[in-house]
Amino acid sequence: MNFLACDLGGTKVLLGIFERVINDDSPKLLFKKKYVSSDWDSFELILEDFLKNECKNITHPSSACFAVAGPLSNNHAKIINLSWNISGNALQNKFNFESCELINDFAVQIYGIPFLKKNQYSTIQNGSHYESANHDLHAIVGAGTGLGVARGIITGGKVKVLASEGGHVEYSPKSKLEWELKIWLKNHLKIERISCERIISGTGLSRIAEWRLSKPDARNHPLQNSLKEIKIFDTARKELPEKICTLAKEGDQLMIEVERIWLGAYASLLGDIALQELCFGGLWISGGTASKHFKNFKSDLFMKQFFDKGRLKDILKTIPMKVILDEEFGLFSAACRAKMLLVTQ
Repeated sequence: MNFLACDLGGTKVLLGIFERVINDDSPKLLFKKKYVSSDWDSFELILEDFLKNECKNITHPSSACFAVAGPLSNNHAKIINLSWNISGNALQNKFNFESCELINDFAVQIYGIPFLKKNQYSTIQNGSHYESANHDLHAIVGAGTGLGVARGIITGGKVKVLASEGGHVEYSPKSKLEWELKIWLKNHLKIERISCERIISGTGLSRIAEWRLSKPDARNHPLQNSLKEIKIFDTARKELPEKICTLAKEGDQLMIEVERIWLGAYASLLGDIALQELCFGGLWISGGTASKHFKNFKSDLFMKQFFDKGRLKDILKTIPMKVILDEEFGLFSAACRAKMLLVTQ
């Protein structure tokens, strides 16, 4: 019996058909395809093309889960960047699914955690035994275009997702330099409040670089040309994080400084979330930057900032921390949820 999964964002749509396999709890991918969102007038047209043209020789899926980057209410979502309105009930009726669910594209990742295989993640720390700890509690944090946070209770094969907007908590500077960055961002963006997402995301990394490049000693830095492009074409901002990381690896001192500020803020937030959630089941790092920064996540700089929580630092040593390496974990997790919908019919 087959099921459908979808990771639907403002830029791209990734669709996959999976099948249930005996003696394997993980979904098996049969076929997938990526669509550029802006090339289509509606999501229904994309789904119709996928099912009728691309998957015509594959058994029609019985259930479907759509992980959506946008606000959700009553199985309905609005994709703001595309002006798309998507109804799970309408999709179920039109495409003859026996069950169909829309879910937040980050919260859905909780469903994938129990079914991860060893090649999909790597461990930063195993944690140590803590008496009376609830090992059913998990938290997942991911910096990509934005900053996602979700929590979940995993008991055997049962999963309860607890959505969160933790990425929008207040950014708390820990040094004079970080205070300077926060004030600059307020003035530059003309806003009164700086959330963690403004710093700990791909966009945030580029903002830190903009701030650092605004200083007199960076006047002749090679990335100044990229900043000029951003002022003309905002899409150029998406290319800046990769350039920053490449220069940092090559030894560029200014970009090393930028990357260190970003990593320190990320580690500090993870420590805060670990204490807030007491996620003794696991603290998972996901998102588009996870696999790219795996070595940095294991660095002394990162771990020092993570543990820098005063009297409670010893608790953090008991919490397992792992990094999701699978760059299509969103699709995989949506498939895990679609499989659950299939089982519960």
